[in-house]
Amino acid sequence: MPTTPPPAAHKHEHHPPHGGTPVVLGNEDYHLEFVLDNQNGLMDGYVLDDEMENYVRIAAESFEVTCKLPGRQEALAFKAVASNATGEKAGDTSMFEARADWLKTTNSFDATLKQLTVKGTTFTNVDFNFPKGNDTD
Repeated sequence: MPTTPPPAAHKHEHHPPHGGTPVVLGNEDYHLEFVLDNQNGLMDGYVLDDEMENYVRIAAESFEVTCKLPGRQEALAFKAVASNATGEKAGDTSMFEARADWLKTTNSFDATLKQLTVKGTTFTNVDFNFPKGNDTD
């Protein structure tokens, strides 16, 4: 009598809403999504919930990411972005942006989020690759 194989394990996946790079914070407590605009040397960072479905406003006005490039390191200083449409402002926003000329010619790098506090939980030294992220599921 043939046996039915057990169902395949369901792979837990997250889909970044902007098609960017997902970065897990903690044990999937929250996520960051990084979106690169090479043409303008701009990178957006969005703070999202555990399923990457909802924006999470945080009190931070900025955060820093250290990027490892060939032969050097660069810092990206992400600053809070205000939005009249959503009422978000520095100190109460889910969107941040950083500008750097080297982003115009760089599409891949390893990076470390130095520190970010989301809803009372502080995440430090979060390593990831851009554009792969750090979700190893």
